[in-house]
Amino acid sequence: VVCRDGCIKAVGQTDVIRKQFSGATFERIIDCSGKCVLPGLVDAHTHPVWAGDRVHEFAMKLAGASYMEIHQAGGGIHFTVEHTRKATEEELFGTFKHRLERMRRAGSTLVECKSGYGLNLETELKMLRVIERAKQSMDIGISSTYCGAHSVPKGKTATEATDDIINNHLPKLKELKLSGEIHVNNIDVFCEKGVFDLESTRRILQAGKDIGLQINFHGDELHPMKSAELGAELGARAISHLEEVSDEGITAMARAKCAAVLLPTTAYMLRLKQPQARKMLEEGVIVALGSDFNPNAYCFSMPMVMHLACVNMKMSMNEALAAATINAAYALGMSDTHGSIETGKQGDLLIINSSRWEHLIYQFGGHEALIDYVIVKGKVIYQNERCGTMSSY
Repeated sequence: VVCRDGCIKAVGQTDVIRKQFSGATFERIIDCSGKCVLPGLVDAHTHPVWAGDRVHEFAMKLAGASYMEIHQAGGGIHFTVEHTRKATEEELFGTFKHRLERMRRAGSTLVECKSGYGLNLETELKMLRVIERAKQSMDIGISSTYCGAHSVPKGKTATEATDDIINNHLPKLKELKLSGEIHVNNIDVFCEKGVFDLESTRRILQAGKDIGLQINFHGDELHPMKSAELGAELGARAISHLEEVSDEGITAMARAKCAAVLLPTTAYMLRLKQPQARKMLEEGVIVALGSDFNPNAYCFSMPMVMHLACVNMKMSMNEALAAATINAAYALGMSDTHGSIETGKQGDLLIINSSRWEHLIYQFGGHEALIDYVIVKGKVIYQNERCGTMSSY
């Protein structure tokens, strides 16, 4: 039972609930007989605001070019930056809205959304305004992340870029937050060899923390950088990627209750070694999942991400579902209100056309036939037009 305020009023056995609410009137009743009701999925890592796709780079990757080789040839992040800088705010909002709608249809009700394809103050703010506009106008939860340290801008050193972010970008974000124009939740840095080293990363993350942002950053993806150890030391809420994390880093994250946001799409598409999900889980790390939706990993679907996590990272289906709901909400600092079906939490739900929830993971790419309803704050935001007329098998 979900109240008008969008929060879950009661959860329980049918006969108990019917008796408890026998005198109540409801705007809508959905018959879920033979179906499953799940928490709305949470995508803990996306880059969804950009212009210019990179389909041509996919061919380069298939021919054997590495991520850094493409990056150094003027592709990768810099290609997207060039197109995003030229795009108008309206153009960016139009494509972003369309992408969020596709994420919703695949079951995501809360999405972390990063800036990071501007690398200058003007474009980063343009991206953050687009994210803010979607927060205010769309029925989907958004946790926004400033990721101005996604790459070192052309013509600058990493130290110069770090100084610019600390002295110019972050004070402006603080000012816009105080005026109520933009509400940013997290700060992110791409801590990587040839991008931002450990010391630059430390400086930026600390400066972000000082203005009230949660630390949630890219670490230990292509090279071991001791990012996990740094994140644990700084009190990071979450670290993403971690393909090259050290054993000491895993232990430090477990101790610090710092979530590991694992991205099976990235390891799959870039042919990297898979993150050590099993070791992390055994050591007590809070493991979350994200799609890493971006021009390099074009995937909207958390059900597909869960499937890849099970097959390639050896997670169980229970672990994958927890990682794509309550643990992903934890990685965004929102597990008190999102990520599970509990009284008092926000009424974000999925209804799937199957008597076993495991079909959402088992049917690789099958979410379009499986998901009957997506509900945010008790409001049906997506109903499958074939709902009730077809079997999901």
